[in-house]
Amino acid sequence: MSQPPSDHDDAGRNEADHDEAADHIQADHDEADRHQADPGEVAADQAAAPDTPAAAWPPPKAPMGSPQAPGIPPQPVPAPYRPMVPPRRGQGAFGRGFGLGAGAGLGLGAAAIALSIVGALLGAIALVAAPTVSGAGTAEQLHTIWGDPKAKHTLRAIPITGTIMGDSSDGLGLTVGTYGYEVARVIDKLSADDADGIVLLMNTPGGSITGSRAIADAVDRYRARTGHKVFAHVEGMSASGGMYAMANADRIVADHGSLIGSIGVISGPFVRYRDITGTPGSLLESGVTTKGGITYEYLTMGRDKDFGSPYRDMRPEERDVWMNGLAVEYDAFVEWVAQHRGIPADTIRTAYGAHMFDSQTAVTNRYADAVGGQDEAFRDFATRSGVDPADTRVEQATAPGLLATLLGVEARPLGVAPAAKAEGNTPARATAKICSGAPQVLAYQGDTAAFCG
Repeated sequence: MSQPPSDHDDAGRNEADHDEAADHIQADHDEADRHQADPGEVAADQAAAPDTPAAAWPPPKAPMGSPQAPGIPPQPVPAPYRPMVPPRRGQGAFGRGFGLGAGAGLGLGAAAIALSIVGALLGAIALVAAPTVSGAGTAEQLHTIWGDPKAKHTLRAIPITGTIMGDSSDGLGLTVGTYGYEVARVIDKLSADDADGIVLLMNTPGGSITGSRAIADAVDRYRARTGHKVFAHVEGMSASGGMYAMANADRIVADHGSLIGSIGVISGPFVRYRDITGTPGSLLESGVTTKGGITYEYLTMGRDKDFGSPYRDMRPEERDVWMNGLAVEYDAFVEWVAQHRGIPADTIRTAYGAHMFDSQTAVTNRYADAVGGQDEAFRDFATRSGVDPADTRVEQATAPGLLATLLGVEARPLGVAPAAKAEGNTPARATAKICSGAPQVLAYQGDTAAFCG
């Protein structure tokens, strides 16, 4: 005989129902977590699992005597087994950094190689395309020193600066100079289409007769070849060899305060040690001790040519051999100036001698044609070339660029003799033949100490 359920039995069933509800809530949380962890995997699981009816909730109460435990819902059919594939892990910080670094390095390396190839090609193209004059391992680029860079007409300026020598084989001095043979090659390279005329920018004490005469001869060849005129603007000094180089110009304008002249030649010094008592020199330093002292003697032709020398007492006797050589060069110099400047040779020999003259007196003596600054002179030269000064520019060579020098071109315009440079703790030393070689016959004004040291 069955008994009605007691309050104790109802309490037990309620407690069981509460535990089952808690289990279901925990299962729902687990399912949600699995969806957040890998939605794709959960979706795959759901797609593979067969459709099963959801269990009713709350579950029906089983009748008394049922074999099923009260309060336990029917269990769903489990999904078929699928092996878990672990999610792909992200690349670590070291891996990402190494990959980025390697990629950047390869990219920069390729870019550097490409740029070096392009740079070399551009440098070669620039050397071929730009106006160049080669022959001594140099190349030149032109820049405008006066006038509009876009002007139609051009005058080519060529500087004759410092001591004039022959070419680079003559060595270096302590100041910038000019290689006359190289200047001659620059002039010989110019055609009638390159410029409407040449302007020699003079600021020189002179130098070797060979280098000075080379410039003068090139001026004559240019005029005959092109039919254009050659001008000279004296910007400080044009002495001796400078006068030799510019005497045959069509017009010479001297800037204010300039000095012009010194038609003469010089050779020396001839050193004489008298009454030697010892030679206390060494491998590193020479030295001579004498009782009679050391004398320096210059042989000159041209009145007062060696005026101002601190080493000489003028002697009446001359050395005939050297004086004959000086006479030959001096006569040629005087005749050249007399012919091209329209001055009687005897006037140069007796009246003017080897003196220097200020710009106005130089005009009076016909060593120059006018006095004027650079702007005034350039306008005058353009007009005398038959072109409009307002539509004319004056161009001058400048040192080659970095790419050209990297390709082996000397960093100087052709014709410019650079100054000797110090090397480490060793001071600069002049190697010019004018300074250290056998005495030469020079067309030079003043002391060579500044150039030779």
